[in-house]
Amino acid sequence: MERKLRYGMIGGGPGAFIGGVHRAAVRLNDEAELVAGCFSYIEEERQQAGRELCIDPDRNYTTFEEMAEAEGKREDKIDWVDIVTPNRFHYPAAKLFLEQGISVVCEKPLCFTVEEGEDLKKTAKEHGCLFCVTYTYTGHVMARQARAMVQKGQIGDIRMVMAEYPQDWLLDSLETITEDNKPWRADPKLSGRGACVADLGTHIENWVNYVTGLKIDKLCCNLDVFGKGGVLDNNVEVMVKFKGGATGMYWTSQVAIGFDNALKIRIFGEKGTIEFVQEENNYLRVSMRHEPPKIYSRGCGYLEEEAKKYVRVPCGHPEGLTEAFANIYKDFCAALRDKIDGKEVDEASYGYPTIDMGIEGVEFSNKCVDSSEAGCAWVTMEK
Repeated sequence: MERKLRYGMIGGGPGAFIGGVHRAAVRLNDEAELVAGCFSYIEEERQQAGRELCIDPDRNYTTFEEMAEAEGKREDKIDWVDIVTPNRFHYPAAKLFLEQGISVVCEKPLCFTVEEGEDLKKTAKEHGCLFCVTYTYTGHVMARQARAMVQKGQIGDIRMVMAEYPQDWLLDSLETITEDNKPWRADPKLSGRGACVADLGTHIENWVNYVTGLKIDKLCCNLDVFGKGGVLDNNVEVMVKFKGGATGMYWTSQVAIGFDNALKIRIFGEKGTIEFVQEENNYLRVSMRHEPPKIYSRGCGYLEEEAKKYVRVPCGHPEGLTEAFANIYKDFCAALRDKIDGKEVDEASYGYPTIDMGIEGVEFSNKCVDSSEAGCAWVTMEK
């Protein structure tokens, strides 16, 4: 290709944190430019976003329905759309753009139900589109290092996985949340059946699957709703049994005092253990049997080739969240360029989280709710 890729964005207007992170990540790779959007349904915010992002007024749309139809008719239409809205709008927005032959990058969770996810997968295939779900933490260099080490058998067959993802961001609002005054993540109309389990729990489920390849056979889950006006879960405990015999325990919380964004995952194999801490993501702790623990540092020459190609600055210069997003976009843009050039594209081989992973995350969160509602009963995953 002799041009930059073009993309649009749904959501991500003034005051929206995650939209800005996505845009910054795309800019890091310098492969694409933002040319269109539906940034807000509030007219003043829509206009403000258009001015700040230098969007042609003709491509600063009032609704995503209008945007999908108009972009689909343009000769210079966008190559993909970023969907960074509340969960409720993921499925309908993605569906419309796919039907226009426009590929999709979507925030997680992918949608509300497995049936919706399967419909998006079918629609993408019918219209020749690619689909990426932005499970951010798979983009970290040391996540790629861990994946390569597991795939090469360096820690042997996996026996156990222990993971936690506590935050305390919802703590101060517990006493003020009511049915009429709650963050959108606590509103089932916007968030879906689960809140914490869909927001944080699916990150754990996806990271473990991405790095280890393990598939959950069955799970047993307890969802807690702390606070007077809580509507959806804000604390989650899950026991899992994987196909093949490995076991695991997951804990996520939005009301754990003293924790910011503390994703921590430990993978225990027959030969060794790998430990990844998201807040210290430039490092990976590896403990091999009968050997002292080792700390792998991002950027060093001893990393696996599958990880080295994502290093952006030398070791000792920290990389973080934006770079992780950028690595996912690097993979996605590579696949998109190959598709535009007429090459056969196997999405799973490029490294970004695919729609299949998104569907698995939707099933995971729904099965967790099913289990909790059944009195913490064991339930079987269908996929």
